[in-house]
Parts: sequence; C-alpha cells; structure tokens
Amino acid sequence: TPLRALASDTEQALRVPVEALGLPWTIESRTGDTSQAKRARQRERLPTALVTTPESLSLLLCRKDAAEIFSDLRCVIVDEWHELLSTKRGVQTELALARLRRICPALRTWGLSATLGNLDVAADTLLGLDAQGASVPRRLVRGIVPKTVEIESLVPETMDRFPWAGHLNTKLLPEVMRRLEQADSAIVFTNTRSQCEIWFQSIIAANPAWFEFTAIHHGSLSRRQRDDVEDGLKTGRYRVVVATSSLDLGVDFSPVDLVMQIGSPKGVARLLQRAGRSGHSPGRVSRIVCVPTHAFELVEVAAARDAMLAGQIESRDPVDRPLDLLAQHLVTLALGGGFTRVDVLTELRTTRAYGALTEQELDWTLDFVTRGGDALKAYPEYARVQCDGERYVVTDRRVALRHVLNIGTIVSDASIAVRYMTGGRLGTVEESFVSRLSPGDRFIFSGKALEFVRLRELTAWVRKTKGGMSGAIPRWAGARMPLSTELSLAVRNKLEEARLGDFHGHEMQSVKPVLVTQAERSVIPRHDELLIERCETREGHHLFVYPFEGRLVHEGLSALFAYRIAQLVPISFTFSCNDYGFNLLSPEPAPLEEALESGLLSSAHLLHDITNSLNAAELARRQFREIARVAGLIFGGYPGQTKSLKQVQASSSLLFDVFVKYDPDNLLVHQAHREVLERQLEASRLGRVLQRLAAGNVRIVEVERPTPLAFPLLVDISRAKLSSEKLVDRVRKMTLSAERKSRAGAATVVSARR
Repeated sequence: TPLRALASDTEQALRVPVEALGLPWTIESRTGDTSQAKRARQRERLPTALVTTPESLSLLLCRKDAAEIFSDLRCVIVDEWHELLSTKRGVQTELALARLRRICPALRTWGLSATLGNLDVAADTLLGLDAQGASVPRRLVRGIVPKTVEIESLVPETMDRFPWAGHLNTKLLPEVMRRLEQADSAIVFTNTRSQCEIWFQSIIAANPAWFEFTAIHHGSLSRRQRDDVEDGLKTGRYRVVVATSSLDLGVDFSPVDLVMQIGSPKGVARLLQRAGRSGHSPGRVSRIVCVPTHAFELVEVAAARDAMLAGQIESRDPVDRPLDLLAQHLVTLALGGGFTRVDVLTELRTTRAYGALTEQELDWTLDFVTRGGDALKAYPEYARVQCDGERYVVTDRRVALRHVLNIGTIVSDASIAVRYMTGGRLGTVEESFVSRLSPGDRFIFSGKALEFVRLRELTAWVRKTKGGMSGAIPRWAGARMPLSTELSLAVRNKLEEARLGDFHGHEMQSVKPVLVTQAERSVIPRHDELLIERCETREGHHLFVYPFEGRLVHEGLSALFAYRIAQLVPISFTFSCNDYGFNLLSPEPAPLEEALESGLLSSAHLLHDITNSLNAAELARRQFREIARVAGLIFGGYPGQTKSLKQVQASSSLLFDVFVKYDPDNLLVHQAHREVLERQLEASRLGRVLQRLAAGNVRIVEVERPTPLAFPLLVDISRAKLSSEKLVDRVRKMTLSAERKSRAGAATVVSARR
C-alpha cells in the first residue's frame, strides 16, 4: 500500500474475518510505524499475510536470506496502484516485484485501483514484461455494480464579496458548519497540510463545543495521534475529521455519511477518490460537497462533474529508467545474497521502467556503485559493492547499515520533530519553517496553539500557550498542485459554454456575474483560442496570457515567452502564474505581434529555448539533491544525528559541480536536467500545449484595467514584491485606482489568425 494509514486499515480489515473463521493465519503490517519488537519477530518468521509499503518491502529484500523467506510467496496485491504508478515509488515497486518473480516464478500479482485512465499501461507496469519485452497475459476484473457519485457545491449568496483568488479562504465556513451539524460523521478534505490546520482551527473557533468530537489528520502528525483519529472515526468517537490525502486512499470508514472538499480537487480522479470515502460499500451512493475558496473554482467543480460523467479519468505516466533508483536497487540486491551482471540485466528488462535499459547504462551504474565512477574513484566510501568473481556483493557492514537507513525514494525538506518541553511528541514540521521562528513565537500545529521555546538536536521544543488560536501556520512542500490535463480541457469546455451564453448548473449560474464582467471588459476565450490581454497599470505594461493548462505548464510557458520576446528587443520581465494563465510585466510595452510572427508559439527548439529561459543549471543542481540521496551518494545521518537540509544541499551541490566539471558524461547529471524538465515544468505537456495553441487562434485584447481573469495574477505579482504595506491594503488601493478610471469606451479587440 502507498500509505501507512491504509496499511493499518487493511491489516485490521483482514484480521476480522480470519479471527471470526478461526483460521490459523497471522496478519501483520510492516511500515515506518512498526515497532522494533515486531520487526525483530518478523526477521525470524514472516506472517501469513504481510501488509507493507514499497520501502519496507525493499528493506526485506536486503536480507541475505531473502530468497529463502520469500520462497513460499504465493500472491502480491498492490492497493491503490494509481498512487504509485507515476512516481519513483512505483518504479521501486516494479523492481521489488521483478525480484520476487525471479524467486517465485509462479507468483500471482493483483493491482487495485478505481481511478485510472490508462489501464493497459498500468497493467504492463505492474505485471512486467516477458523475455521478449512483450506484455504478459492478464485479466481485467471490473465491478458489475455501477457506482453512483453525486457532486454538490456550496456557493456564496452573492459573488460581490467572494474572492477571485487564493486557496485559504474560509468565507463559506457558516455554510460548512450547517452541513456538518446535519451529518452523523464527516471528513473534510483539504489539498495541503497548511490548509488542513487552518480549517480545523476555523471550525473549532466557530463552535468551541465541537472540540471534543472534531479531529485533524495529516502525514506530519505523530503516529499515536493518527491512529487515535482513525480509530475514533470508525467507532464514532470523532464526528468530524479535517484531513489531507492521508485519509483519501481506500481507507474504509463505513460510518462516514458526508465528505467535503475544500478548494478545487485539481483532478477528476482525486475528486472521485475522495467522494468514495462516503457510501463506501456496494450499491450505496457516494456524495461529496465541494467548497470553493474563490469564484473560479466553481467553474472547476462544474468541469470536474462533466469530465466524470464523460469517463475522462486521468492517466498516470510511468517513470522511465531512473538510474539513481537503479543504483540503490543494485546495492539492495548485492546485500540480499548478491547478483551477476547477466542475471540482473535479464531481470531488469522484465520491468517496464527498465525494459529499454542498455548494456552501457547498466555498466555505467555498476561502475558507479563499485568504485564511484570516474570522478569519485579515489574515495573508498563510494565503493559500496564488490565484485567477487562474477558475483556482486556487499561485504562492508557500514555500507549495509547506511544503505538500510537511506533506502527509499521520498525526499523532502529536512523534518524537525515537534515536542512538548514535558516530552510528548506532536509530529514533524519542515526545517525551513522552524528556521524562521524565534523563542517566544507562536504557531499553530496539530490543532493546538504552541509557543516555540528552542531548537536543539533537530527537535523544536514547544509549550502550550493561552490567548486564543493565533499564530503562524506551518507551510509544507506540495502546495503547487496543478490542474490535470483532463480537468484543464473540461474547464476550457465550460468557458466555451459560458461564451455562448449557456450557464447550465448551480455553479455556473453562481459564477455568471464574474464571467459576464469578464466578457464586458474583454472576452471569454473560445476553447480553441489563446486569449492575451494587454493592460497598463502604475506598475508597468502587462501581458495576461490564458492557456488554461495548469500552473506548472504556465511557469514553463511564461519563462519561454519572456526569453523569446527578449531575443527581439532588450526587455526585462516579472511574471506570475496560476492554473489559468500567467502575467508578464515589463517597464515598457513588449513587441507581442512581432514575437508572434517570429514563432512565439513554435514548438521548434523547445528544449533549447526552455533551458536557456531558466536558470537550468541551478534548477538541476537542486533536483540533484534528491537524485544523490536516492543513489546513495549522500547519507542523511544516523538516528538522532540527522543532517540538516543545508548540509545535505551543500554536499549535493559540491558533488554536482564536481561531476559537471570532471565527469560531464555522468548519467545522474543528465537525469537531473531531464527531471527538471519533466517534473517541474512538464516539458512533454508543454510541447503539446504549444502545438495546440499554434493550431488555433490568438486573440489580443486591449483592456483599460485588469479583468476578473487577470486580477488573481495581478495579486500574485503584488504579493511577491517587497513592500511595507499589507497585501489587503495594496489590493484595496488597486481597486480604488481602477474605479477612478473612466468606464467609458469599449475594449479594443485585435485578432491575429495563426
């Protein structure tokens, strides 16, 4: 399973019928939460059924007797396969399954998922390939009872005071409280842990009496608190739980009769997944109530419903040949009894991830783990694997210990434990947040108001504080979740309907005043049209561009547009992005028409231009931190002696610079550049977007003041600027300044046919 919460739930679900039937079977789990005593017992004898995660399974394969302990394995079931499929954790699962199939050729594998668009690719990735690289026989099993999902939205009584931007808005809290009062039990889902903390505090502040039966759940909380919340939700002790995705993957909470989604789901599959936490049994209806945090999220909810009814579920693209993970896996195999080059190449090519692995790539990786490659061959610590004749093995106990402690693919900001001065553990926050705190500062975490006392030994020591729930909210990585391709298309289709005057549905009727204002001041773009609005404010000249393709693509497009325009004339840009478009701000007007004629939308030389448009070397250097950690180049430290993020970043940056200078053909450096393009900028999707835009129309509209679509982008640029004014004051000034401008005159529309 991909989550510890899901592993715990699955273990309990399996144990109930086994005990009721009196079967002589043992059911246990092994995750990062498993106690040392249970792990020691499992080293002696594995249970009949083991519920585990990819990382813990890889740890078991490190054992020298791995072939013996898994020799009787009959079946592997991978739950929520879609959650792993498009990540390095999915590749880690592929590699582990390939090793298990080599030990047990008759092994049967099941993959479970309710929300996948590309089932054939998902099956090939899970089941592997035959010796000729072809798909193996498989069978697809579908439920015979169609699942009914109902999606509802809470909408404001009037749009006059409802925000046009932001994801932390709680203006609909009164309506949320009324719905929660009517429910016997409910889960309120948020997209980020910061949002989770804010909404939990808002609910308690709205009705303090609810504190006894309202809880919070996310991955940074302590295991004890997470277990308590999961148990309390099942038994009815907690009526309301505010949670992130830590509870939305297949965890069976049969009592839940209301599920709410705060903000846009960002994807059709995610919305379906969370809706499925209600009515979680055959024949029952799953219902979810969406709570928009700004006006345009009503369009996203309506679009998600249309996409769901049309069966447009997101596909997940597998990761191709990550060599950092291959290096890690080779050390795992060398620890788990050793391997030969011929056998491991055959085994690797049965996985989809490494089906096209070349002998040169394998030899380079073997050289990397045996002597550190050309650049690090003089340092014995990088010679982790020894070649004993034809067999590769690990003989150094220190190498074995460091590998076991370092195994896995999840790399994030360094975590800092949060503890009371009296010793109780609350969970973890990221180092970047704690580093900004001074003794006496207040912050909100785990649903409690805390006072920061000191930071010592990678632990933030705190005490409870009185005086209300005020203070900073920790921010975690992962808040930049973009719209999926399918939902982006559905949004463009809803806007096309609005352009034609069709505001079908409660959400579209509610957001109609905003879209009508957009049409009056500018236009609502056609589904095959790129809208560019030009506007001058006191801050400079703006180009508001609306491809409607998600934040990550827009970050790449904005840098690309700025670079290509700058090739025509000397000009500097400041830019901001959201899921709908981006804003290019310059001191003087940009030569937009000339840039369009010169190939602004061309996909030719895309990789060259996007690389030059960004500080690609610095982005790759930062991405290399993850690669270096996974590949075993950097050791995060022994328990209680964990290295700080700055130490890890400094070590990885030094290695990156050494490789660039002395080993330019290093494949891990090439991988860092490739991952920057694909994971941070979605370069493949960006190329497809450029082709779509070039094949359609470009519509340039001169507007006197920012439109409803432009306003969120204008706010983002204002937020990024250094100022002693509060953001709300600057927004108020912008509004007053806009109102003082003359309302006379229609917008000038210029069409450029592409």
